[in-house]
Amino acid sequence: MVIPHFMPYEGQHCETTATGTLLKHLGIDFSEPMLFGIGEGLGYIYWNMKIMDFPFIGGRIKPDVLTANIVQNLGLKMQVNETTSRKKAWNHVRESIDNGIPVGLKLDSYYLEYFTSKIHFAGHYVAMYGYDEAMAYLVDTVQQGGAVQTSLASLEQARNARGPMSSRNRSYTIRKSSQSFELPSVLRAAILNNAREYLNPPIRNIGYMGIEKTATEIKKWFKQSRNIAHEFGTTAKLMEHGGTGGAIFRNLYRDFLFESARALSSEEIASVAQQFDTIAKRWTQVAELFVQTAHTEDGGYIDQASAILLELSVQEKTAMENLLNAVEKG
Repeated sequence: MVIPHFMPYEGQHCETTATGTLLKHLGIDFSEPMLFGIGEGLGYIYWNMKIMDFPFIGGRIKPDVLTANIVQNLGLKMQVNETTSRKKAWNHVRESIDNGIPVGLKLDSYYLEYFTSKIHFAGHYVAMYGYDEAMAYLVDTVQQGGAVQTSLASLEQARNARGPMSSRNRSYTIRKSSQSFELPSVLRAAILNNAREYLNPPIRNIGYMGIEKTATEIKKWFKQSRNIAHEFGTTAKLMEHGGTGGAIFRNLYRDFLFESARALSSEEIASVAQQFDTIAKRWTQVAELFVQTAHTEDGGYIDQASAILLELSVQEKTAMENLLNAVEKG
């Protein structure tokens, strides 16, 4: 069963691509930056736990929350299913697709057969729009091929995986409600919510405080690392190409702010968008320094990355304060 006349959404980031696919099927077709901004997606986290092989650097809000924010801000409805039963998990998906409704899935990308980079990451998202006796038909990011296929067996493994950021076979569908939305009001609310959340982190490893903390922590990480080449090389790849941290989310948010500035006729918001353009380039420099660290195992590159991170902490805090002031004033 494949949903007829299905059109995949093209995106760079997995959750906005998956959710964008579900929305496009409903006739709601926003740009990816607009989806990211409406989802109040900009954030930061430095996460290190004993069960993890090495620390995680993330440049957005928590998994699942982005889609929940999009649904709430647009006045839509979402049905979420989680279960430890593989059979029930499959039935949830199969029944939706049989009824012509595409499904968002959260899973571990390691098991997907079309993934060439085998890294365990259980916070990955895809949209599913069909299946046959052997294969699942999915939509992933442009980098991963867009409309792709993987075996049903590999999909089951990916959905049932455990580890950091994993869920219990999480799937979700989105439908319209009786509510309508006015885009200017949605944009103002989303920007205000994101700025306030970012500027008031509950703990020190989140938001601009998290970036400042990372500047110190990466030096400790380098000294304690058991495999510098793998850990810093993998982190750089995830940051720039895997959709976790680095420039990708700053670029998305920059473009969201440019679109919002036009929609709201705000020069102040456009000015903050320019700030994020500069900030994004600096994040790319951090990732490049991680690559050099991986190649040379020279701690001097970590010192340079640390200095940039300290600057970024101040720059992002200032940008979000300016954004908050611009919208509150408007």
